[in-house]
Amino acid sequence: MRATLADYIKFLRLPGLGGLAIPPVFGAISVGVYDMNVLSILFLVGALSAIYGFALNDYADVELDGLVKELKNKPLVKGAISRKNAVAVCLFTMIFSFFFAFLLWHGKELDDFKFAAVLSLVLAAVLGSIYDLYGKKIPGSDFFVAISMSFVFLYGALAVADSRIGILTWVIFLLTFNQTLHMNAVEGGIKDADHDYLMGVKNLALSSGVKVQGKNVHIPATFASFGVAIRIFSAILVFIPFVYGMKYYYWQLAFLVVMLAGVLYIEIKLVTLKKFDRKKIRKLIAGATFLRYAVVPVMLMSLIGIAGGLILAFLPIAWYIAFTPLTGTKVFQPEM
Repeated sequence: MRATLADYIKFLRLPGLGGLAIPPVFGAISVGVYDMNVLSILFLVGALSAIYGFALNDYADVELDGLVKELKNKPLVKGAISRKNAVAVCLFTMIFSFFFAFLLWHGKELDDFKFAAVLSLVLAAVLGSIYDLYGKKIPGSDFFVAISMSFVFLYGALAVADSRIGILTWVIFLLTFNQTLHMNAVEGGIKDADHDYLMGVKNLALSSGVKVQGKNVHIPATFASFGVAIRIFSAILVFIPFVYGMKYYYWQLAFLVVMLAGVLYIEIKLVTLKKFDRKKIRKLIAGATFLRYAVVPVMLMSLIGIAGGLILAFLPIAWYIAFTPLTGTKVFQPEM
């Protein structure tokens, strides 16, 4: 029973939901909504959306994952969870994500913003599903999942907005797109380069010439530049709201510079790797992930207070540390 529970916790990505579920919450905060009841429901919608995406992806990639030694303990691969149950999880999370989305508006009139919010959530589900089911065969499909995640964020803003969407919301929308694109196309492309080609995967990494030969990995300058360019573009985006009048603390800007420098440093280490070491790649990805999760909360500190920003910044890592032991794996040694 304990092993089955651990497998489901791992399959549902429970340790990662502290960060994966947060985009709709950021969306609401970006339009000035701080009500904890509202933010809690949005977090739940974000969590269900994330579980749906990862469960469907695991279902679609079960044969491919079975080719990788490090992934043979994934619940679907080893048969601890059946593919039938995986489909049931997908249906359950999709239905309840929309249930809670509408629950948020109980007793309220459905205006244009709420209609747009539903449309954003539908588009996120459609694009995310296309990526999960057919992405391995469609070059550039990483853009689908990136815009899908951005629409989940935009849902959070539109769901509670009562006036026009401002520049802060659109900047975080683009940051969400950039982060997800990088996570899938660059980090995922390098991490999985040793086995993606075995199943005829067509992605940006392999199309650009990323390849693993023995213990060596070749990352072309064009692909490395693509990854670095995403990070630099994101760094520029972070400061745009402040240029256009959002209040700030000087130490806040300095802290953001240090954090973004850290992300860029990790990026350069990742795209200049010469030896293929999945364990090292995982650590680099994990380090960049926790840093970039904290960037938006630090951006928002002048609006939500230092305490609120710190809570949001440390939520993903605290959540991860709290729930990872339930999966039976070591902290900071994710199975990806």
